[in-house]
Amino acid sequence: MSVSFRRLGAAAVVELDNPPVNAIGLAVREGLQGVLDRIAAEDGLTRVILTGKGRAFAAGGDAREFDAPAVAPHLNDIVNQIEACEVPWIAALNGVTLGGGAELALACRYRIAAPGVQIGLPEVNLGIVPGSGGTQRLPRLIGMKAALGLIPTGKADSAEEAERLGLIDGIADDPVETALHLDEGSLELALQVRDLPRPTADPEAVATARDLAATKLKQQIAPLRAIDLIAQTAERTFVEGLKDERQTFLDLRVGEQARALRHVFFAERAAKAPDWLTVAPVALERVAVVGGGTMGAGIAYALLNAGLSVVLLEMDAEGVTRARDNVEKIIGQSLKRGLIDAAGAEARRGRFVASFEYADAKDCTLAIEAAFESMDVKRAVFGKLEAALPEGAVLASNTSYLDLDEIARSVADPSRVVGLHFFAPAHIMKLLEIVRGAATSDVALATGFALGKRLRKIPVLAGVCDGFIGNRILARYREAADTVFMDGSTPWEVDEAMVEFGYAMGPYEAQDLSGLDIAHANRRRQDATRDPKRRYVPIADRMVELGKLGRKTGAGWYRYPGGGGKVEDPIVADLALEEAHFAGVIRTDYSADQIRERLLLAMINEACDILHEGIAASARDIDLVTVFGYGFPRWRGGLMHYADTLGVATIVDRLRALEQEDALVWRPSGLLLACLDSGTPLAEATPAAGG
Repeated sequence: MSVSFRRLGAAAVVELDNPPVNAIGLAVREGLQGVLDRIAAEDGLTRVILTGKGRAFAAGGDAREFDAPAVAPHLNDIVNQIEACEVPWIAALNGVTLGGGAELALACRYRIAAPGVQIGLPEVNLGIVPGSGGTQRLPRLIGMKAALGLIPTGKADSAEEAERLGLIDGIADDPVETALHLDEGSLELALQVRDLPRPTADPEAVATARDLAATKLKQQIAPLRAIDLIAQTAERTFVEGLKDERQTFLDLRVGEQARALRHVFFAERAAKAPDWLTVAPVALERVAVVGGGTMGAGIAYALLNAGLSVVLLEMDAEGVTRARDNVEKIIGQSLKRGLIDAAGAEARRGRFVASFEYADAKDCTLAIEAAFESMDVKRAVFGKLEAALPEGAVLASNTSYLDLDEIARSVADPSRVVGLHFFAPAHIMKLLEIVRGAATSDVALATGFALGKRLRKIPVLAGVCDGFIGNRILARYREAADTVFMDGSTPWEVDEAMVEFGYAMGPYEAQDLSGLDIAHANRRRQDATRDPKRRYVPIADRMVELGKLGRKTGAGWYRYPGGGGKVEDPIVADLALEEAHFAGVIRTDYSADQIRERLLLAMINEACDILHEGIAASARDIDLVTVFGYGFPRWRGGLMHYADTLGVATIVDRLRALEQEDALVWRPSGLLLACLDSGTPLAEATPAAGG
């Protein structure tokens, strides 16, 4: 039963029961409608208490239903009936209260929440607006400015902040028990939200909300529509506002952005160990991290945040001091931002040891190597780890590009070795590529997934190749950008085109941030194996020769005078002119659309090869990697989801045209051709689809 009803004297307790989070699907709506019909026939009832079973009150509507037509009874009708009910309803918020759950609460006369409960209307995160009165009731209850701070941002507040805003009426350890004993006077004084006065117009708050949406939620439709609906509550009647909100919700729900965001939503929640991986991981309590630089310190702090003990290993006493300082810097930043308190900081320090003695890691069951990206360095580190750690310990490498199988061959038992590719900053970025080597055991693989779950990361299984999934696509993206730059553009034109597409920054500004020397070192590593027939653009090499390494040197693809914002650099543009002249290239002017098309087609084609080769297990996994690791706009659903909006036939047609320029780099992937022949969308493609 999705909704239960029980009578306790003059009170009725209605409990939502749709685990795990009491999503408000059709069965729940039917159950609530049944309760409303029953209440009309109940005698002597003075209050109805609405609560949730388990850890949630209700975490919103069931997004799985959003791809189909809306089916009655509709939540907005149920919400309106609850609000109009002669018997007052009390919301006893026992757990997370989001979306439609918050709208149910707003329809009640009184709202009591357990301490720490999160309450919000995050529908914009799924590309829609609240559809059951949220944009109309919330500003009437807490004011326009406060409502604009919640709905268009998708932000949720704690019960304590919600009480301060007036969103709830009180906090209690047992909200149901408190609701049962709430005095009649308080209930009689509680007004229905629809009967509250219209909020006062606040043009300044509206303008601020629009500016924030334009900055933080670029090109997303739902936040702006939510702002419009909230702003109009100062002028429209409640009924007019509800009608407009409902139509906006229905229109957005079938739009491309909502479909894309739902795709990412479900992909993220489905990210877990594959079903065939049934063995138990090693116990995770004490973990060694090798390398105390930016990446290693970030990994160490992520482990500390998850309650694990960490031994951070460095080469010498100087390295230990530097590593300790790097971790302490992150602790200080977390304290300053209010992410942890003083007690939490001390607890993390108490579980952290930095040392240059590998023997100090003798009881660690997992080691994560984050040392310098050199095969010789990796081999030496793994040799020391093998000697120091227990025989059953899992040995992981955070390498971004190096051959994991070659690293594994440096130890006696290669099955212990797995790749755990974190993304910087490791304590913030959610993606974790778990790389399965040729010899990687199921235990080592299961340990990687268990760690990902413990760290609350999004795990994606990857095979061994140069760059795995994400960096391999990134390399092709940069190669296509460099070709466009040399043949007829500038870094800032390329960057602007990709920012217009939805990236936070383009490939050149991003490289300035990470450092041109890092990409240069990777190119030198590839020199011996690079296909001599493949075109090579040397502009980035000349940048390194000139000492233009990015932000850290004050100049890269852009100049950064005084450490400030980026400024276009004519010297860089001239380098392209020179190299084009040396190569005999006749430059052309690329439009922003042409730039975008080339870069996106390059990534899509490479991603299809990655899936074709079995490096990625699914198109969905590639979407997760591109969104959570490389800044692909979430509201476009990830690289492969976006590719399906273009259509396989269109992609192949455009690649065939570009193939006339360079048959080596633009040859359509075998997976694309197989999908074209079979009529299979990329979302359904598997490695087997390519043969």
